[in-house]
Amino acid sequence: MKSYALFLGCTIPARQLNYEISARKALKALGIDLVDLDGMSCCAPPPIESVAVDASLAVSAYNICLAEEAGLDLLTICSGCFQSLARTNELLKRNSQLRKRVNQILSKIGKEFKGSIEVKHYLKVLHDEVGVEEVRRNVTKQLKNIKAAPFYGCHLLRPSELLKFDDPEKPRILDDLIEALGAKSIDYLDKLKCCGGLLRGYDDDLALELARDKVMKASKAGADCIVTVCPFCFINLDLGQIQIARKYNENYSLPIVHYPELLCLAMGVEAKELSPRSHRVKIDKLLEKMV
Repeated sequence: MKSYALFLGCTIPARQLNYEISARKALKALGIDLVDLDGMSCCAPPPIESVAVDASLAVSAYNICLAEEAGLDLLTICSGCFQSLARTNELLKRNSQLRKRVNQILSKIGKEFKGSIEVKHYLKVLHDEVGVEEVRRNVTKQLKNIKAAPFYGCHLLRPSELLKFDDPEKPRILDDLIEALGAKSIDYLDKLKCCGGLLRGYDDDLALELARDKVMKASKAGADCIVTVCPFCFINLDLGQIQIARKYNENYSLPIVHYPELLCLAMGVEAKELSPRSHRVKIDKLLEKMV
């Protein structure tokens, strides 16, 4: 069984128990051992760099140091955390002067970034290491009646030269993994367009307009659900539909599910074990199609 240090981030344990539960269950079933390390902090996402670049990188690198000390690659399930940590890891490996400055900061708490591990998103691990065929072999309930609209979000794909996740213009990893469950991964207009999740708290009206556009176009394409991999995308598209109904008098009732939730359901895990109450848009109609 392959072991990874798990980085949960801030949002998932605080607001999305459904994501954490399903990710842990699915990865364990597929032979991935997740190790929780003491002392993990915030990943210091890129917006914090506008305040202090070196300090932001040092906070991110601190978490990488913990994984280095444990001798484990670092696995993330939050796209924003993946972008922050993977980007920091690559920048510090490539730039010796930047690494020196960051290590001077880290030395104050007895840490040193060495560049000895990799930062990986769980989707990449499933696709490249577990393998699509192995995922398919573990499916006990084919989701052949489900049309799923995959949504990659922004933070998995760019900056592509540092993250090296997938083709930023024509990604396929999430589509492939959805279809491994027997579901149909559908294309829809503006599939890669931002959902507005990170605009919440800054421009709520624009964030809601972008969420509405995403849900509307997925619905018109015949989607039974939107499959997400980012907690911010989930919030804006799930909670956002409640707000869309109030502001625009439009009721889409389109379930938003994280990929490991769909994976667990396809592997026979009962929905009640996956904290379904975490969803503001009920998933009952989706579950009815999984018979």
